[in-house]
Amino acid sequence: MERSVLFFDIDGTLLSEITGEIPKSAVEALKAAKKAGHLLFINTGRTISSLPAEIRSFPFDGFLCGCGTYIVYHDEILFSRSLPKERGKAIIEKVSECSLGGVAEGSEDVYFPGHISRFDKLETTRRYFREKGMGIECSIESGNFIYDKLFIYADDKSDLEGFLAFISEDMEAMDRGGNAYEVIQKEYSKATACAFIMDKLGIPKDRAYVFGDSSNDLAMFEFADHAVALGNHAEVLKPYTEFVTKTVEEDGIAYAMQHYGLI
Repeated sequence: MERSVLFFDIDGTLLSEITGEIPKSAVEALKAAKKAGHLLFINTGRTISSLPAEIRSFPFDGFLCGCGTYIVYHDEILFSRSLPKERGKAIIEKVSECSLGGVAEGSEDVYFPGHISRFDKLETTRRYFREKGMGIECSIESGNFIYDKLFIYADDKSDLEGFLAFISEDMEAMDRGGNAYEVIQKEYSKATACAFIMDKLGIPKDRAYVFGDSSNDLAMFEFADHAVALGNHAEVLKPYTEFVTKTVEEDGIAYAMQHYGLI
């Protein structure tokens, strides 16, 4: 088979959200794909600082992070785009003004409120990152950092519409369900990251395979001819899905790669 380029989401795709681990079958499938000459990339909404150790330990050919704002190929940073510092500060101030919960995500760290938030999901995320030794050094209120994107949390006390209007010039919000929104820079996405790599490698688009499960995978599903949705996937992916595989825990990655003859 001709060399193909495979792009993988992390959470709910490679990494089980039930066990917190990458199934052995997926690891073996990735190894077999590399041996067959295919190129393997992580394509994630996570920023480079928050990649799990399980992902970093595998010899991927590159990491496409922050929804297309940070691109690494064989340890070389090919592209990086953060928010200008003053604009970043203004957005953080607007998060507070609009009574939202916010987490800023950068290439160096993630940044949480300096106080306990009323948003349970935000506090769950804080605990997860603290276990990884992240999100401790600097609070989001300080604004003394550069970041690439945000996660925000809303409720009936929040002025979500006011916030969305404020950011509309240069950012957009993806509804992740449960009043949580992933706020990313306009003109950058998992799709632009895929296109950047395919162009860099000089490999035609019809040899790109994308694997995902959630709404923030939509852009790369729209981009690729070969889009694989994991068993438990967001409804929004359905119109762009070529193949529905099994769940992560049911060896869905290996099953899909065998289906396509990639391994």
